[in-house]
Amino acid sequence: MTALEHLPTHCGFVAVIGAPNAGKSTLVNRMVDAKISIVTHKVQTTRTRIRAITIVDKTQIIFVDTPGIFAPRRRLDRAMVNAAWGGAADADAIVLLVDTPLFAEALKPKPSPRARVSRDDMLKIKDGLAKSHRRAILAFNKIDALPREVLLGVVERFKEDEQFLEVFLISAQTGDGVEDLKKYLAGTMPAGPWLYAEDQVADLPLRMLAAEITREKLMIRVHQELPYITTVETESWTEKKDGSVRIEQVIYVERGSQKSILLGKGGRTIKDIGKQARHDMEKSFERRVHLFLFVKVRGKWLDDPQRYSEMGLEFPLG
Repeated sequence: MTALEHLPTHCGFVAVIGAPNAGKSTLVNRMVDAKISIVTHKVQTTRTRIRAITIVDKTQIIFVDTPGIFAPRRRLDRAMVNAAWGGAADADAIVLLVDTPLFAEALKPKPSPRARVSRDDMLKIKDGLAKSHRRAILAFNKIDALPREVLLGVVERFKEDEQFLEVFLISAQTGDGVEDLKKYLAGTMPAGPWLYAEDQVADLPLRMLAAEITREKLMIRVHQELPYITTVETESWTEKKDGSVRIEQVIYVERGSQKSILLGKGGRTIKDIGKQARHDMEKSFERRVHLFLFVKVRGKWLDDPQRYSEMGLEFPLG
């Protein structure tokens, strides 16, 4: 028996929060060395709290990839923001991730509207943490996209801020600095038994993971034509005798014109989405997948409590 086996185990939750497109999903995937959360260049991709699991020596860390925190306008927006703050409230540690190039742009005399919104979202999150009396670990992401002198100028504004326990400079895309952040987080986790099996990398039903994979592919394929307010539901999951699985999913859109865009000429667009989704599912599930996609129009699905339940969100009243 090694000396390490004599040590007590630790286990805890880390909420990764930030403005939309700060790179939260990319960071969580990098932390666990697996694709758990979907990643696109489109904002507000993550809709619910997704748990990803990794182990550092005798410590199990459960990362909670939360939706981006932003100024909500619609009911779905409010549900997503509530889910993000809920993940932070329940966590043993909080990582506030910052899109550093965008924040640096916001400090210029004439920043772009997108940079101003990102900066304002980040400052609102900071205020929200202060009101809840929570301190966070500040992680400046995408450092590889900035000159060193610009990066240091941004960091200088926060290094004396007592609201942050520690400041890290990372690139979730390349992995630069991520291992140091992970080791630091492991050192903050409370003593206790592990909550998941040693080889488990996610706490997400396979049906939901399959739906997330398809939603990622459709967002990448038709992001310019289709709004992000589409949803994918896995309606059936049938285990086959040969070890493969038959998956039937429905993509809900709000209007007939959106359905036409999604189907594409001769059904080519939906076939391409299905092919790419099936490839990722087979890689994730390590088995053959028979995927069947259907597109249905459901007007005002954003006001349907059942749809929120399917996404793992609480339906906000009012």
